[in-house]
Amino acid sequence: MDAIVAEGISKVFHLQVNPSQSLKERLVRLRGNHTRDFTALQTMDLSVAGGETLGILGHNGSGKSTLLKCISGILKPTTGTIRIRGRIASLLELGAGFHPELTGRENVFINAAFLGISRAEIARRFDDIVDFAELHEFIDEPVKHYSSGMYVRLGFAVAINLDPDILLVDEVLAVGDEVFQRKCLDRVRQFQQEGRTIVVVTHAADVVRQVCQRAIVLHHGEKVADTRPGEAIRIFREHLQGSLSEAAVPAPDAPVRIDDLLIHSDGQEAKTITSGDPLALTVVFTSLRRLDRPVVHVSIISPEGQTLYAMDIDLADHGIGSLEGTHRVTASFARIPLLDGRYMVSSRVFDQTASEIAAVRVGRDEFSVLNPGKAHGVVSLKLESVTAE
Repeated sequence: MDAIVAEGISKVFHLQVNPSQSLKERLVRLRGNHTRDFTALQTMDLSVAGGETLGILGHNGSGKSTLLKCISGILKPTTGTIRIRGRIASLLELGAGFHPELTGRENVFINAAFLGISRAEIARRFDDIVDFAELHEFIDEPVKHYSSGMYVRLGFAVAINLDPDILLVDEVLAVGDEVFQRKCLDRVRQFQQEGRTIVVVTHAADVVRQVCQRAIVLHHGEKVADTRPGEAIRIFREHLQGSLSEAAVPAPDAPVRIDDLLIHSDGQEAKTITSGDPLALTVVFTSLRRLDRPVVHVSIISPEGQTLYAMDIDLADHGIGSLEGTHRVTASFARIPLLDGRYMVSSRVFDQTASEIAAVRVGRDEFSVLNPGKAHGVVSLKLESVTAE
């Protein structure tokens, strides 16, 4: 039986054009139409079976978060209907549902009340929530003093401990630390074994490959694929590359832009590298406002969309605190252990103290690896010896 059924849903936002700056201007313009329609979701149908894990892939602005908010009931679709069977818990936006002036403890009880859970019931689960979030020392502090990572830990801990039949998770987990991300994925797998329904929005193709039975791809608000995870990842990458080619010029209001991603080997720019040779990846970015704790993410992705290597470079660990302006960050590797193939490099820049990912660059930078040896597969392992008897 389906846990989620959406029929003919769409979402149109009415945006104000050239908003007035004064009361006089507003009064003068009362008679005119100064709004424009923005279609965030084009008409679509979607169903998720009970016990199924669905992945939602799409580039920034594709409508992923809007769709999840419609499913959760935060937004009402402009057209169509959505039917839900079971209790929903959601982690949609960093700090969503939290009152900044209240403590973590108070916010836990308020979130539970919104879902119709009694105070006595949540009191029984409170210690489990705090244990999972690892916030014992801060649970009685106002959440306005929490870091982005603390927000994520508390939000996810509340969502999974409210005994939901359906769990909705947006890509806010991208701002959490790697250890906590693994912890969350372990709990997602536990939910799968218990037969719960899960919907995951993510940029990470490997997450979809690991935990989802099915995935859809959104592109400019349209559902362009509903298929197996591997095929959905391929389609997602095709549309993402096309979108990045169309959007070569960053949005004028983007807080950060990634100007270039350089690939070098032995000090020379290279698009083809021999397996075992050195590799250097340089991210050139410009911040138009101050980033309090900048982090540069770099990853190497296989042609199938699997993340082969990823790292977050916290510039505070390298003597750089807050910054703005143009900067270069280089990650150097003594040898590249990959075998024959064409690989994609992605990067993003974000502020560790904020919830937003300031800039993303995916699908525009590639390199090929040539392997002169006899090995096959993905990685080159150093063979010490071979014995035969």
